Amino acid sequence: MKVGTAALILSAVLHAVCGQSPVASVRPKAAAVNLGDTVSFQCRVTSGAQPVQLEWRRINNQPLGDNVKLGPDGAVLTIVNIRPKNQGGYRCIATNAQGKSTITATLSIKQPPKVRVTPSGPLTVRAGESVALECNVSGKPRPSISWFKQEGGSETEMVSLTTDTTALLTVTVMAAEDAGIFVCRAQSGEGLAEGRVELELEGGASAPQASVANTDLTAVEGQSITMHCNATGSPTPVISWSKLRAPLPWQHSVSGGSLTLSNVGRQDSGQYICNATNAAGFSEDYVQLEVDSPPYATTLTDEIIARPGDALRLQCLAHGTHPIRFRWTRVGGASMSRGAESTKDGLLKIARLKASDSGTYKCVATNHVGSSEAVTKVTVRGA
Repeated sequence: MKVGTAALILSAVLHAVCGQSPVASVRPKAAAVNLGDTVSFQCRVTSGAQPVQLEWRRINNQPLGDNVKLGPDGAVLTIVNIRPKNQGGYRCIATNAQGKSTITATLSIKQPPKVRVTPSGPLTVRAGESVALECNVSGKPRPSISWFKQEGGSETEMVSLTTDTTALLTVTVMAAEDAGIFVCRAQSGEGLAEGRVELELEGGASAPQASVANTDLTAVEGQSITMHCNATGSPTPVISWSKLRAPLPWQHSVSGGSLTLSNVGRQDSGQYICNATNAAGFSEDYVQLEVDSPPYATTLTDEIIARPGDALRLQCLAHGTHPIRFRWTRVGGASMSRGAESTKDGLLKIARLKASDSGTYKCVATNHVGSSEAVTKVTVRGA
């Protein structure tokens, strides 16, 4: 009797396990990615009677998309070159003869901040009048929002009424110094965006205030670079550009308050001056430009003829942006002499030459912009 009861219990347990509907899990459950990225979701059956069939569907029953790929057994769903329409939920459906279960993975796309300021400027305001400036932002993750007033080369943060997606700034203009340029800035881990509006006092003249966007810029030789300058004041100031103790490079153009230099060279490094002028006066702000260049390597001599036992000193020189690193090798893959030494300033030394040291030696000079090489032929002959 006891044996029969145990057999019935074991049979029930085996039936419950072997006849179980599938249970699935998905990893990761959620992913936040940038446009153009690739992401994979893996669906795994944790229990249930075999065989189990796996299937992926969108939760809105839309097609998966031509950039969605499935693994051979259907367990892995991969989305390549992610586009906006790929955002949303993906359901893994596990099915066997006893039933089915569903688990969902969620894909969200990160979005850099965007800003829209209303009303747009410039706005002319009468003395004593108040203006409401509204800044609307979007982006994922949700960006922070702040209003600033630009004065000369500095900024002052303003107190505004802020919600998740808007910041409302009320400005009361009593005098010329209350007007100026107001900037709404939205920032998140995905980037920064700005919107600006200029308020001018009606009928009032005020001295200009010039302000450059970046006081220090770095460019690589051959690139184009643009310097931006804004100016407040009434009447609206005229902006011009000059270079300290030198004329502007001949490959330059000025549009509005922006100066663009094309195909820059090391000689274009220096201080550039934004000058804002109106009937009430003038103001200046400055940009320091540094142009980096790749190294140009040379050796002190192209060919050396020496005898066995002589000492060898090969000096490599390079012009370009520092720091510059030097590396000596032998052309053709031959190894350096066991006694060879090289220094960080480009000097290669061999204390006692052997006939096997004959060959061509190459120096490679490298900096963060690029590299250059120079060679010296060494001949060891005679006794």
